[in-house]
Amino acid sequence: MASCYSIRVDDPVKLPFPSWLHDFTGLNQWPGLDPPYIPLDFIDFSKVPNVSRHSQSQCEIVRKECSFDCFHCVTPDEVYTCRQLTQTFDDGPTIHTKALIKHLKRPATFFTLGLNIIKYPEIYRKAVAKGHIMGSHTWSHKYLPSLTNEEIVAQLEWSIWAMNATSNHLPKWFRPPYGGLDNRVRAIIRQFGMQSVLWDFDTFDWKLLLDNNTRETHEQQIYRDLTQYKIDKANTGIILEHDHSAKTVAVAIKIDQEILNHSQMTVPQCAKGVDYIRTFS
Repeated sequence: MASCYSIRVDDPVKLPFPSWLHDFTGLNQWPGLDPPYIPLDFIDFSKVPNVSRHSQSQCEIVRKECSFDCFHCVTPDEVYTCRQLTQTFDDGPTIHTKALIKHLKRPATFFTLGLNIIKYPEIYRKAVAKGHIMGSHTWSHKYLPSLTNEEIVAQLEWSIWAMNATSNHLPKWFRPPYGGLDNRVRAIIRQFGMQSVLWDFDTFDWKLLLDNNTRETHEQQIYRDLTQYKIDKANTGIILEHDHSAKTVAVAIKIDQEILNHSQMTVPQCAKGVDYIRTFS
């Protein structure tokens, strides 16, 4: 249903660890793939429902739950479509994000990983300067329903801190990795004041990273399916794409230029909401 993207951990960290975060956490450097849980006074675990932890595709465990990745179930406060067909991008920022923001004619929405933000803060800031909306995609792309409550909080808080340390804002919009969203995960996301953003057209563009024959076939299939989708859905919907590779970015640029004709919206425009919970000068 979503990216099979694996995170690189060997890239050097370029974002200094801020003094305010040291004062709050007692730490001196950004964490690795598994960020430590730091208690927050506004998080109340007693308000989190007791939903069984599960791995991807273990849908029988949550058959009575409103699960997006298992059953495409959404709740009223979640954004899952748009009145204008719109691209969204997961897993950045990366070195390939630069080419994408250079070619996009209208602001788009990027769901970013904390680990990538601290490695490419200058690319993150450039996207913000061009008017793109930056949302959270967790710290290190873990499947949230498989984690403990504390581990979910850690994935969210460190992502938010990376965004705040880079561009002085707190995200409003959140996309769960792999679409992993059930009522337990929802309850924690909401306590951060964020809203989940899902999708109604998945390009499965990560398949472009497979062997060349499969990639070529899938690339043409993306264009055909999306063009037909645009007709069938009267040019409405949210498209799931990724900015983690040169191949996915090249396809994204072609979609913007040839299928959307440089005409799309940001998620807050779709939802008629704010860009960020808060921005700091």
